[in-house]
Amino acid sequence: MGFEHTTKAFDGDLQELTRQVAEMGGLAERQIVDSVDALIRRDIALASRVVAADAEIDQMQRNIEERAVLTIARRQPMAVDLRDIVGAMRVATDLERIGDLSKNIAKRVNAIDSEFHPLKLIRGLEHMTDLVQSQVKAVLDAYTAHDLPAAMVVWNGDEEVDAICTSLFRELLTYMMEDPRNISFCIHLMFCAKNIERIGDHATNIAETVFYMIEGQQIMDKRPKGDMTTFANATPGN
Repeated sequence: MGFEHTTKAFDGDLQELTRQVAEMGGLAERQIVDSVDALIRRDIALASRVVAADAEIDQMQRNIEERAVLTIARRQPMAVDLRDIVGAMRVATDLERIGDLSKNIAKRVNAIDSEFHPLKLIRGLEHMTDLVQSQVKAVLDAYTAHDLPAAMVVWNGDEEVDAICTSLFRELLTYMMEDPRNISFCIHLMFCAKNIERIGDHATNIAETVFYMIEGQQIMDKRPKGDMTTFANATPGN
């Protein structure tokens, strides 16, 4: 009877961890959409809310880590159960980074004061954002359901995001060469596009975590990449 009670209690701990990760994931998804929406509409108020909400995501990560460590200490799980707890911490770390990248996009809204606003570039950025946001949602659903095939669809879909990012960079370079007055706006948009592309990388990281949770090992295959840009990989101002 005592063993059954312990098992139920442990199951409750795992379910609560999954719930907290799902809640954090929902907020991270919203941050992605809101940050790009604020950028496109030059909505400073919305951008400020995105920046402020990053603290909530950070706190969620800390809460998940604390609960995970406490669960390990109290239950001393083995094998697949331990991988589930480690997986929750890894997913939370990726979601925290997604929050940071969304915040970085929002922080650029104030800096963009150009009237230059080519529709082709904006549509490309919107399409890239829609694709990345759908990848994040799909991989979080795969994490919750322990659905490895669905996670691998996301892992194999990273090339499409990279291709859009590369195309955007080429367009932005063309605009900068045509008129130096466009340089400031285009540089900001380049950093934003790179941040969105990196959010896609974190979605594939989560897919790799799902693989680890289910298979008990890391993915040995090389992640498919289509990003041929040589623009800076690091974005200042986390």
